[in-house]
Amino acid sequence: MTAAVHPAAPHALPSFITAPGDTDTLTVVAAVVLIGAVLGVGLLFLRLHTLPERMAHKSHKLQFEIVAVLGLLALFTSIHLFWVAGLLLALIDLPDISGTFGRMANALETIAGKAPDDSEELAAPPAKAEVAGPPKAPPESPPRAAAGMAEEKGHA
Repeated sequence: MTAAVHPAAPHALPSFITAPGDTDTLTVVAAVVLIGAVLGVGLLFLRLHTLPERMAHKSHKLQFEIVAVLGLLALFTSIHLFWVAGLLLALIDLPDISGTFGRMANALETIAGKAPDDSEELAAPPAKAEVAGPPKAPPESPPRAAAGMAEEKGHA
């Protein structure tokens, strides 16, 4: 059975109007374009969102981990101030304070005459002092040994 065109419809129909039961190509093309646009905009957003982290990683910044955490906070909380703070931290070069203090400590150890690699354990308990009577007097030399030394001097 053929479907007759309604008498009120124009006789020359546009190409995007399909017959009942046929595949609507305009809807299929629109769906493919929409999916592609959503994926493209999502990838663009992700690239823009990870820009501070990639900048900090490329220039080997000390604050890379802080920038990464700020990026994740901005992603999951939708607070854009975190992203701006991460971008500013990625652009600023913070000085290496720990390295400077380490070099100063090594120089002071060298001046003090201590080898820089010798590290004392701070957690070790101090040695316990013996709590006994009065301090002992230094041992005296035996009288025979002193007499023998005097005889040797006389024979020489």
